Amino acid sequence: MPRARSRYAPDRGLTGRMVTTMFLIGLLYVVFVGALLAALRGSWPIILIITGGMFIAQFWFSDRIAAYGMGAREVTPEQAPELHGTIDRICALADMPKPKVAIAESDVPNAFATGRSEKTALVCATTGLLRRLEPEELEGVLAHEMSHVAHRDVAVMTIASFLGVLAGIITRIALWGGFARSRPGNDPAGILLLLIPLISAVVYAISFLLTRLLSRYRELSADRAAALLTGRPSALASALTKVSGQMARIPTEDLRKAEPYNAFYFMPAFSAKESLGRLFSSHPTLEQRLDQLSRISTDLSR
Repeated sequence: MPRARSRYAPDRGLTGRMVTTMFLIGLLYVVFVGALLAALRGSWPIILIITGGMFIAQFWFSDRIAAYGMGAREVTPEQAPELHGTIDRICALADMPKPKVAIAESDVPNAFATGRSEKTALVCATTGLLRRLEPEELEGVLAHEMSHVAHRDVAVMTIASFLGVLAGIITRIALWGGFARSRPGNDPAGILLLLIPLISAVVYAISFLLTRLLSRYRELSADRAAALLTGRPSALASALTKVSGQMARIPTEDLRKAEPYNAFYFMPAFSAKESLGRLFSSHPTLEQRLDQLSRISTDLSR
């Protein structure tokens, strides 16, 4: 018998956006591979093997690679009783199976969740977060991360980001290696090869924008679901404000190391206030998140 849904509030807007993103990404994938097959007709078995292999690797191993890259170390209840106790309470509230629990040795106050499903899920908090937050604030942050697992948007983001990664790799190979150097300019095949970097760049840009739009909405959805589950939106708002304020005190070198994983984190890490990354952030602004939590608090008090 399939397990019943968790008690996290369903979000039809998130589901619709995930389905739309996956459809558009799939369409882009077909166009992209089709363009490669047309340009490299004699190499189609290699193209199919490489793209298929990268897709499988991205789906099955990207969560483990991301967790490893962020320094996640799985801990037992004896090693981290407070962290395990908080996650146990959230699991009981949400009627969800318990994920793996991990800690990352980093002063950057943050948390993240990875995993293709509830069975492979891992929730991690940094030592900087555990040291700075009060118990109710920590519960709000971890409820936010557990929402990503319950709504399965972590898996969707992993798959959706694959095409952009592939297109980016091919663009760099084409620019560095010069696909069409040995081809005469009037050869149709040579012209197609010259178009590969352009096609790859366009596909990468579209894929990047689609995943960023989905990512910003899913963060708002996770805030909303966590606030409704715990019944304490003010605790989550307090955690957001505290973490955001502490980011400015973190050494620039540590923030730069964390930036590549911003899409996974509870709060993005930027190495400077005017970082260009803010323009293409995977998260909504702090003001948007606090405004939503304030409205939820008002609704719950009625």
